[in-house]
Amino acid sequence: MYIDLAPVDLPAHASHHDVMQPPVAMLTLPASGALYGFKVEMIDDAGHELPSVLMHHFNLIDPDHRELFLPISRRMIAAGKETGAMSIPWLFFGFPVSKGERVLASAMLYNPTDVPYHDARVRLVLQYTPQGRPWPFFRAEPFQMDVAFPVGDKSFDLPAGKSSHSYEGSPVVPGTIVAIGGHVHEHAERLEFVDVTTGAVIYRAAPIVDPSGEVVGVPVERLYHLTGLGVHIVPDHRYRVTVYYDNPTGSPIEDGGMGVVGGLFVPDRASDWPATNPSDSLYQKDLRHAMRIGAENMMMMSGHKMSMPGNDMSSMPGMTAHGAGHHPR
Repeated sequence: MYIDLAPVDLPAHASHHDVMQPPVAMLTLPASGALYGFKVEMIDDAGHELPSVLMHHFNLIDPDHRELFLPISRRMIAAGKETGAMSIPWLFFGFPVSKGERVLASAMLYNPTDVPYHDARVRLVLQYTPQGRPWPFFRAEPFQMDVAFPVGDKSFDLPAGKSSHSYEGSPVVPGTIVAIGGHVHEHAERLEFVDVTTGAVIYRAAPIVDPSGEVVGVPVERLYHLTGLGVHIVPDHRYRVTVYYDNPTGSPIEDGGMGVVGGLFVPDRASDWPATNPSDSLYQKDLRHAMRIGAENMMMMSGHKMSMPGNDMSSMPGMTAHGAGHHPR
């Protein structure tokens, strides 16, 4: 199963401000099953792969179910240029999705290279086990916790020297984190996720950098093993994500910082994940931001339906979702 965003032209040496970004895609999933892997890639109009450095980030959002730590739309998948292909053991874990389920897909592109690219597009490739199989054994839900929560832009200006940003909250339901990783920008020293109530460090990692110092990845920790499923978290504890930076340039860097942890969470009860409340002001503000619309274009919401003039949440031109032939198991 895969999702393509609309193609755009990427001139050489273009920042994200210089590029007409692909519009947010409002789509329905074409198949039911349990997701266990994904890859976000850049391709041209012939399907040939382009350099991953052209993609700053990609997001897939579920507007009908809430985040673990906030009443905003759930982040199903988030990826940066350094993320690469991600997968979990398909026999044990899977994120259930249903045919017709609504999703929002968006990306930010730029081109730091010397080569211009015409009709470049983002493709999300999803690996899944078709519905009806006796596996996976555990329902695993995605979660995120960003230092820039609750809503708005997730990047922040990076001051010269050492600095840190953090956010804390409590999960809406109890369960177990089975895998966790994250995303940071250049000059990050480390990323942490801790149980504030007990002081226990659940995740601590330094970014992986290349010889030039550019961030090429953030370690992913698989917390499950033969003697246990992972790290249990509960609603009556507080949890904090913190990112630490050291900017050696001597000057502030606009939008130079970011810090987010994300991973897989197995709820204690395999019931339906909590739905969003469309009347919640935080939910509405976050959804407007995700869809890149201003307050003057406030979406009309009733129950769990979203509507915009001339739009029924179906595929838009140049944005497609495909299911046939893309379930390898």
